[in-house]
Amino acid sequence: MSGREHAEELRTGDQIVVTIKRLGINGEGVGYYRRKAAFITGALPDEVVHAKVTRVEDKFINAELVRIEKRSPQRVDAPCPVFGICGGCQIQHISYPGQLKGKEDIVREAFSRYAGLQEFPMKPILGMEHPWGYRNKAQLQLGMQEEGMIAGLYAADSHKLIDITGCPIQHPKVNEAVDKTRNVLQRLNTPVYQEKSNQGIVRTIVVRWGFQSGQLQVTLVAANDRIPRLDQLVKELRLAMPELTSIALNVNPKNTSLVFGSKTTILWGADSIEEALGDLEFTLSPRAFFQLNPLQTVKLYESVRTAAALTGKEVVVDAYCGTGTIGLWLAPYAREVRGIESIPEAVEDARANASRNGRDNASFYEGHAEELLPRWVKSGFKPDVIIADPPRIGLDPRFIEAVLRTKPKRFVYVSCNPSTLAKDCKELLDGGYSLEWVQPVDMFPQTSHVECISQLVLKND
Repeated sequence: MSGREHAEELRTGDQIVVTIKRLGINGEGVGYYRRKAAFITGALPDEVVHAKVTRVEDKFINAELVRIEKRSPQRVDAPCPVFGICGGCQIQHISYPGQLKGKEDIVREAFSRYAGLQEFPMKPILGMEHPWGYRNKAQLQLGMQEEGMIAGLYAADSHKLIDITGCPIQHPKVNEAVDKTRNVLQRLNTPVYQEKSNQGIVRTIVVRWGFQSGQLQVTLVAANDRIPRLDQLVKELRLAMPELTSIALNVNPKNTSLVFGSKTTILWGADSIEEALGDLEFTLSPRAFFQLNPLQTVKLYESVRTAAALTGKEVVVDAYCGTGTIGLWLAPYAREVRGIESIPEAVEDARANASRNGRDNASFYEGHAEELLPRWVKSGFKPDVIIADPPRIGLDPRFIEAVLRTKPKRFVYVSCNPSTLAKDCKELLDGGYSLEWVQPVDMFPQTSHVECISQLVLKND
């Protein structure tokens, strides 16, 4: 052990003993060493662990797990052979009930720390009956190793490609399609793109499976469209996967972290696949956004509907609306829905989805919510309910100001980041709203991510 009397005296390489109190936002165990927070990857709440210090900062310590002195009853053996290496999952080593409790604790800790709320009304987290095989889409990089072509993810903070064949959180049909596509590419000696040398062609395999439709879409992302024996490749893919609905080629010539380029060509089959959420139907082109866990998405959207408390008379604004799925889900229960989204392609998809589903009272606008909302209000538009589902960084401060000036009766905040959710809720609470409840939803089992819906109501309304 380190033998240091004060946490400030710790050095990299020292060993410490820590009692783990809770899960951190990235799935790490969090405890305290001489009153300084210690973050230890792989450690679980209620465990006593020996750990080696890897980083010392003014307010925290990072350490790696060396030995477990007292083991948590929630600790299980992770079923995936590359758990802890590929970085896609963070908490497979926790039983599912333990995962759900850990995520509830993450939400409580965020509201305590960032909103100053030690107690607040939180509903039990909505989990999954079968928390495996839930992802309807895979987006895997291709690479060459001694054993041949692999499809996988880059390990955290590295450029080492990890083969994730048979990934247990992907739907089995997705895994099967990835394997068959890779096998065909390898059999035809299709050149795999090498970033360092800027040689080769095919970069990425993207597979999407329609849970409701049973349709399968395979998209190859390539550095250029000069794929040798392309007709043979299409023929072999169709023979390997008779259930295929669509084969597409997307060209991305740039050296960038973005997967897709701007040009997509349908090589065979339909332009898109069909999918449904509840009674909503969607057509999904290769680049279209769609929720990765459709089963939990229905629970999420129903919780949003409960929070919105619509009677059919309300005017609703759906801010950061993406392809409009939340607004379209609520449209039958509202008088009018207006969605706001800054990405032009998403607005086009939202309008197409509204038309396809006969949601005549839903309209979608391109722009920034913090700019459009005040403009609408100035012209006499008055929403009863505002729903916001922003990216992980949270709400734009100007949007919060616009909401507090607009004063809708209810504000429904959908968030994938409990920390920014709690910070933003603090601003809204200080501005005259009360927090009625928070509903966590487990959208991504085996990972540390947790989604939340918060219902805020205007006081003295």
